[in-house]
Amino acid sequence: MANVISTLFISADGVAEIDPSWHFPYFDENMGRAVTEDYATSDVLLIGRKTYDSFAGAWPEREAGGGEDAPFAKQLGDIRKVVASRQDLTFTWRNSEVIDGELTDAVRALKADESIKGILIPGSLDVVHQLLAAGLIDELRLLIHPVAAGKGEKLFVDGAPVQHLKMLSTEAFPTGVIRVIYAPVEPPAPAGYEDVKDFPEGQ
Repeated sequence: MANVISTLFISADGVAEIDPSWHFPYFDENMGRAVTEDYATSDVLLIGRKTYDSFAGAWPEREAGGGEDAPFAKQLGDIRKVVASRQDLTFTWRNSEVIDGELTDAVRALKADESIKGILIPGSLDVVHQLLAAGLIDELRLLIHPVAAGKGEKLFVDGAPVQHLKMLSTEAFPTGVIRVIYAPVEPPAPAGYEDVKDFPEGQ
């Protein structure tokens, strides 16, 4: 069964709606490597309409331009792109298709498709929120920037159910960015003060 992986640039206060003013100053070769590794996990991109519009408005031109990022732009063009949208879309970027039916049903079908290696969700917070709630995210790959954004849409929104996570790996970059990979897990056994009072602070 294919894994569904969410990859996000995120601030220290949980904002995952990228502002170029706090994102790009921290982008270096380490972050580039991390992004490359994330894309290598999958052969399907699952993205929302806004992310699609952003990608399609930039990467085909960069591929055609033949600059330093043309190979990555070609990789994005070649990969299968599945777009979650309730609007009719006219695709201008190759290998793009719209989800037919409900998002969660479509993702379950993609996960069960034995021909698919993995499904990557870059950005697309609305999609991530829905799939987290449905228990369909297998990994959260976060590049946590050393900045408090103060405003913007967050990964974990107010009022959402408690989400328990297991840390699979962590890596600190010289810029202060921390790469953390989490997997959603079942909650631990219930505990309260009486269960922990014999572990005083400082021990």
